[in-house]
Amino acid sequence: MEVPFLDLARQYRRIGPEIDAALHGVLERGSYILGNEVAAFERAFASYSGARHAVGVGSGTDAIHLALRACGVRPGDRVITAPNTATPTVCAIVQAGAVPVFVDIDRTTFTLDPGQLRAHLAAQPPSLRPRAVVPVHLYGHPADMPEILKTAAEYDVKVIEDAAQAHGAEYGGRRLGAIADASCWSFYPTKNLGAYGDAGMVVTDDPDVAERVRMLRNYGEEAKYVNRIEGVNSRLDEIQAAVLRVKLGHLDQWVTTRRRLAALYDTLLVEAPVARPTETTLARHCYHLYVIRSRHRDALRQHLLERGIGTAIHYPLPVYRQAAYRHLVPADREFPCAESACREVLSLPLYPELTEEELRHVAAAVCAFRG
Repeated sequence: MEVPFLDLARQYRRIGPEIDAALHGVLERGSYILGNEVAAFERAFASYSGARHAVGVGSGTDAIHLALRACGVRPGDRVITAPNTATPTVCAIVQAGAVPVFVDIDRTTFTLDPGQLRAHLAAQPPSLRPRAVVPVHLYGHPADMPEILKTAAEYDVKVIEDAAQAHGAEYGGRRLGAIADASCWSFYPTKNLGAYGDAGMVVTDDPDVAERVRMLRNYGEEAKYVNRIEGVNSRLDEIQAAVLRVKLGHLDQWVTTRRRLAALYDTLLVEAPVARPTETTLARHCYHLYVIRSRHRDALRQHLLERGIGTAIHYPLPVYRQAAYRHLVPADREFPCAESACREVLSLPLYPELTEEELRHVAAAVCAFRG
């Protein structure tokens, strides 16, 4: 049996008529940039997130970049994040003119370790204290936001969430989106809520942050041809907003299905020679990815490939070991939890259209591995 790691065409086949109607409406109206569809999706996503404001931008990377600037991060400021994130998180920090600083992760959740964050901040003299921290809700599991927010408040550090993989996730019974100073979302096609191209969003309760992002995304314009600040071109377009409005209506059901499939994996893999994902007490994992761990990860991946099963590695290298960012960390410095995660993680197929038969085939193959 061939089991693709992801098959986005299956989703379109299920909701195609709704998508086609939304696209046709945009084409009939002939408005393509910052029109009614964008405004409607911004309102809908803010409501879904439990926040007052949402501002559509061109990508998840842009969302972090613009949110950092809107929250007062200046060139040369230090910004903390996790070392095992996708490179775009760090690209966004650099785009804002800031200096990325890494703090190690919790071994079980793969997210920023609040204890390590506190220790790092306590060790910094005021002149080197970071301006912001960007916790990453990796794979769909929320970071420990109460502890991160508590520590950040003590040291006067802004908190900007990278929620690119967290659509539908919760912490303490509350959806992510309005917990920090700002939350940043990607709607890249593979996400739980994905567009048909690049798209992103900044969500916040702070009206000043929202207004600054609105200006920054559109050349710094306060009004047409009135540029108050130095901005960029990063606008969510009408076609992507229309697609996302349709898909938002399906998101909760998709997350419920992801959680059901993840629970089935958990049951079938209980005797497998791998570590399964963890969901902490207060967290509601949205299972953007189902990520197992194995000390024989590469051999296991080859074993699955030979059985027609697609997998992926999120992510094979800590960002500071990428050639572009090696200068950020001394060669002798290590982050042991992030390092071991990058050596051991393997993402199995998991998406709402995955059949139970396919999932059982994947699980059986994992259980049969004798690496």
